[in-house]
Amino acid sequence: MDVAVRAERAGDEAAIAALITAAFATAPYRSGTEAAIVAELRRSGRLALSLVATAGAELVGHVACSPVTISDGSAGWFGLGPLAVASSWQRQGIGRALVEAGLEQLCQRKAAGCVVLGDPAYYRRFGFVADPALVLPGLPAEYFQVLRLTSDGAGGTVQFDPAFFTA
Repeated sequence: MDVAVRAERAGDEAAIAALITAAFATAPYRSGTEAAIVAELRRSGRLALSLVATAGAELVGHVACSPVTISDGSAGWFGLGPLAVASSWQRQGIGRALVEAGLEQLCQRKAAGCVVLGDPAYYRRFGFVADPALVLPGLPAEYFQVLRLTSDGAGGTVQFDPAFFTA
């Protein structure tokens, strides 16, 4: 069955929450609040990008992007995640399609860059790398990765949206 990627629509919220909750239920690195983070970003108007993958009428994947701040004041930076794919649809390229579509949309918006907290082996394929100029304190540096979309010289401490800590 063909899988399509599209922007989240009104009425997708419950299916997105269920998908994220199920996808992260057995993930080794999870907070258990991933669906609540997306809901809070959406509620507060800070969900900059919300894409879903569908197979027919079934929602099979989701990725979110939200603005991040950098201590040097650099603007135009986003955090990618959470990324979720239904377990029965994993390892079929859906996560890749969602990340690529998200990055393409960030480029169209002239974003300066994107950061992600995740598996280096997975995100490296999209061009994300550990970058000592941008840090997220308190976490293993190799899991915090950066993709510079423009040639800006951003550097400093990165702060994700408060939803990541209060949800």
